[in-house]
Amino acid sequence: MNDRVNSDITTSGKILRPRRLALLGTVAALGMAALAIAPVASPFGITSLIAPAQAAEAAATPPGFGDLVSKVKPAVISVRVKIDQDNDKSAMLQQNRMDSDEDTPFDQFSRQFGFRFPGGANGMPRQRHQMITGEGSGFFISADGYAVTNNHVVDHAQSVQVTMDDGTTYTAKVVGTDPKTDLALIKVDGKKDFPFVKFSDQKPRIGDWVVAVGNPFGLGGTVTAGIVSASGRDIGNGPYDDFIQIDAPINKGNSGGPAFDMNGNVIGVNTAIFSPSGGSVGIGFDIPASTAKLVVAQLKDKGAVTRGWLGVQVQPVTSDIADSLGLREARGAIVDNPQDGSPAAKAGIEAGDVITAVNGTPIKDSRDLARTIAGLAPGTSVKLDVFRKGGSKTMTLALGELPNERQAKGNAEEGRGQPGAGTPRLGLSLAPAGDVQGAGQNGVVVTDVDPQGPAAERGIRTGDVILNVGGKAVSNAGEVRSELAQAKSSGKRSVLLQVRSAEATRFVAVPLA
Repeated sequence: MNDRVNSDITTSGKILRPRRLALLGTVAALGMAALAIAPVASPFGITSLIAPAQAAEAAATPPGFGDLVSKVKPAVISVRVKIDQDNDKSAMLQQNRMDSDEDTPFDQFSRQFGFRFPGGANGMPRQRHQMITGEGSGFFISADGYAVTNNHVVDHAQSVQVTMDDGTTYTAKVVGTDPKTDLALIKVDGKKDFPFVKFSDQKPRIGDWVVAVGNPFGLGGTVTAGIVSASGRDIGNGPYDDFIQIDAPINKGNSGGPAFDMNGNVIGVNTAIFSPSGGSVGIGFDIPASTAKLVVAQLKDKGAVTRGWLGVQVQPVTSDIADSLGLREARGAIVDNPQDGSPAAKAGIEAGDVITAVNGTPIKDSRDLARTIAGLAPGTSVKLDVFRKGGSKTMTLALGELPNERQAKGNAEEGRGQPGAGTPRLGLSLAPAGDVQGAGQNGVVVTDVDPQGPAAERGIRTGDVILNVGGKAVSNAGEVRSELAQAKSSGKRSVLLQVRSAEATRFVAVPLA
């Protein structure tokens, strides 16, 4: 379960102390008689022998994180918000409600996150328009009072109050929010000398030290340490997921707080935890500094974020899809359907095209394409490398502006709610679409699915409409069988089907068993 970290929490972190580091260095040196050795005092009052290089490394090991913390901690703030209990649009409420026969959503919300209700807790009668108090974290990025936090911390807040490390409290206003990346920019007026920190210009390496500072469980000024444990994580939060994974303990209430490198620069914004228990299990997720810098700059200038828009529905290229298309590698994003009137449609992008690169930079998958296009400004001219029917071509177009109500989604799961295929060999029964009421005039309708067949394994369902097989439009079962036979005779292990279901139109690769 991925939980937003937007409430109070206690944390526990384990930091190796200098004495233990020295002991580990001593143990590591034993048995290395072939190396030159030098005496080093051990913690137990005896002299041990380690190599000079190791001795120098041990001497250079930092004694702790105290200097770093004293430098950055004053810039970290606790963020306290008040939200109308009846405001169903609040991201904080929406993301943390749970269904239960025993408790109302607010009962569970209060118990799980420690938020204080003026009434309604412990069986007390509720009154209308009560205010919920929630707490998160943030950090100043400029001396004149601009600070970063999470969108879900301040979303639809009636008031925002920040508390500094020295206990000073200020009222803040929300400058702008970006739900797609879960970032928000707030502003405290009245001073020009707030302590602040900067975003890192370099991507952290896996294994680098990281220090998180925040407000878990309302315990402001809490510091934990760990390492960067992974990068490029997709946690299903949205089309632009590219999280840094850290093992520095972060908990509910750390939302919006910073994670620092050893130079005191912000490498990420704490936003979520993986938590089967509700508390930290050592897996947290941060919005990368590179993303945060771009979003925050737009929020400061315009109060909102505008993104480039290509106008295609895409999915990743799996190994089966790559094989059916004749692609050497399972890379890129295959176009399910270009949207009418979109930049892609106007430029001639077609269903079945595989976008393999943008401006010469290879595209890994559909999510990578979504992030790349979203990072470009509307009106930007881009060159797309497209693989179509066995050949490659380059197409140039100008990006539109992503409409507010749309998202450039890159679905990561093949076959979810989608079908494909069309002969008895695949475990399907078919009928012309024109013969089935409500199915339209194009393609063939799946009238029955063998639950043990290969098509069923790919998510094909009764009622799905197969529009084409192997790039050829089909209108009856005979044409489907013919295209399947041709694909098999050409040595392909799978065939690509364009399928329309109640949810969307997409491509599905079905094995030719």
